[in-house]
Amino acid sequence: MTRIIAGTAGGRRLLTPPGSGTRPTSDRVREAVFGRLEHLDALTGGHVVDLYAGSGALGLEAVSRGADSALLVESDRKAAATIDKNVRHLGLAGVQVRAGTVESVVGAPLAPRADLVFIDPPYAVGEEVLAGVLASLVEHGSLAVDAVLVVERSSRSAEPVWPAGVELIGPRRYGETTCWFAEYVPDGDTA
Repeated sequence: MTRIIAGTAGGRRLLTPPGSGTRPTSDRVREAVFGRLEHLDALTGGHVVDLYAGSGALGLEAVSRGADSALLVESDRKAAATIDKNVRHLGLAGVQVRAGTVESVVGAPLAPRADLVFIDPPYAVGEEVLAGVLASLVEHGSLAVDAVLVVERSSRSAEPVWPAGVELIGPRRYGETTCWFAEYVPDGDTA
């Protein structure tokens, strides 16, 4: 069972997409990720983008915990329909679901710019594809200054290739899952 852990929708259950095409982030990992994001002050206000959204749990959790809005991107039509049902069930305002490939969405500027981005691709997605997605976010000006990026991968995967302007905060390993936390600091501006 997947559920929203905390915030205005805390404790409410989420539907998961039918079939085996998605790999929902476990409640334990999500709780640890959001604890880290609270420590980084990355949740209050702002716009969240959840790429490879699956059930929408990461983006919906962020809105439940205080983000102003979220864009949830999912290419699988059944999974996108499940996310729509979850959005209606939770009644969270400011959530948009976009059925389409991540590459098509990040291939153009996002408006508003993202303050927090979750990138949780299927483990089969190659490192080159992931590097391309990260580069597109920067190249198209889709990230707000100081945006936090969270990339979830298998613990056996290599560190993502970060584009210029994205600096690693640090990885956190949760069993078979590693979450890479990074920050967008264009031109090395750390002020």
